[in-house]
Amino acid sequence: MPTEVLMPALSPTMEQGTLAKWLVKEGDTVSSGDLLAEIETDKATMEFEAVDEGVIGKILVAEGTEGVAVNTPIAVLLEEGESADDIKAGGDAPKAAAPAKEEKAEAAPAPAASAAPAAPARDGERIFASPLARRIAKDKGVDLSAIKGSGPHGRIVKADVENAQPGAAPAKEAAKAPAPAAAAAAPAGPSTDAVLKMYEGRDFEEVKLDGMRKTIAARLTEAKQTIPHFYLRRDIKLDALMKFRAQLNKQLEGRGVKLSVNDFIIKASALALQQVPDANAVWAGDRMLKLKPSDVAVAVAIDGGLFTPVLKDAHLKSLSALSAEMKDLAGRARDRKLAPHEYQGGSFAISNLGMFGIDNFDAVINPPHGAILAVGSGVKKPVVGADGELTVATVMSVTLSVDHRVIDGALGAQLLQALVDNLENPMVMLA
Repeated sequence: MPTEVLMPALSPTMEQGTLAKWLVKEGDTVSSGDLLAEIETDKATMEFEAVDEGVIGKILVAEGTEGVAVNTPIAVLLEEGESADDIKAGGDAPKAAAPAKEEKAEAAPAPAASAAPAAPARDGERIFASPLARRIAKDKGVDLSAIKGSGPHGRIVKADVENAQPGAAPAKEAAKAPAPAAAAAAPAGPSTDAVLKMYEGRDFEEVKLDGMRKTIAARLTEAKQTIPHFYLRRDIKLDALMKFRAQLNKQLEGRGVKLSVNDFIIKASALALQQVPDANAVWAGDRMLKLKPSDVAVAVAIDGGLFTPVLKDAHLKSLSALSAEMKDLAGRARDRKLAPHEYQGGSFAISNLGMFGIDNFDAVINPPHGAILAVGSGVKKPVVGADGELTVATVMSVTLSVDHRVIDGALGAQLLQALVDNLENPMVMLA
């Protein structure tokens, strides 16, 4: 029976994407693991692999098509012995129900083809399994009703059957808590028509929103409407750090390593999260999650938006390792080549606009993070020295935006103090 290939969910937040390019054509034979297409999400362009074997019987969505919703049929895969004439005949085949919203949010980023019907289950409901999975199950003597599928809509795929034991008992699903009712959407300002009428007769250009800009708009609107932000500000003296950095860079010249001030800020933040562990936390709806590792996200501006790649276990890595990893992540972010696991997660973020000459600013928290550090430029300013004399120092202004649900005022102050101490005494970060 023909099998529909569905638009994959390549990240937990993906709702639609652009079918950028087909890597196969009608009539091509494909096997599990073969590349089928390139899909553009709101964040990146990713390759989409087949999970079944068969022949591409029909391409339903042309390459270049934008706004293709997740789980929309994009092609039809034929089994051995089937032809394109069977596609219409297979049109009455049962379709798997669309996944619940919470299941979609937890979906693995690996794409897969859609469900094809198999033999009836013991309770009278149909089992959905790929043709290859059904053949393997028959050869192994595995009862498909005993297998919980990992494919879309719970479909059973090849790997599920290969890992199953003959006669295995059906896995029991944990009871799912009912999804909370969605909050009423807050007014988003004047309607499109109202704004267009307001500027009628004026010269303007309409700019179409791509997936990334739509996602940024939605997430940051949500963040400012739902997260109780508060702000903590400090000035940090950078003279000791600048001197130490110059010494290290001179010693690292032979290895081709050049540390930036931002590398020190990443390391200082990671260590501060270890020094104040209660602040290393995220908001998870009805609870908090306290992380043990320091996974630090860093905002990277790209054409049309931004990424926040995450440096995992940053507290355990040397400055040179963090510098190399950050350069790699930033480069691939600008090329939109990051995988979802590279820009999701973390508990803390850094946004540095100092390189653009900004003295200070307030950053918006990236949920579910507990805090974000806004970093301004280092500027020479008159300061009162330890001896009471007026002197000149390089001072950097930072603002810590904090989610009050996760971090209270005093705890946020402790976190920022630890970060300041690390940056003003950089040698301790190597201890």
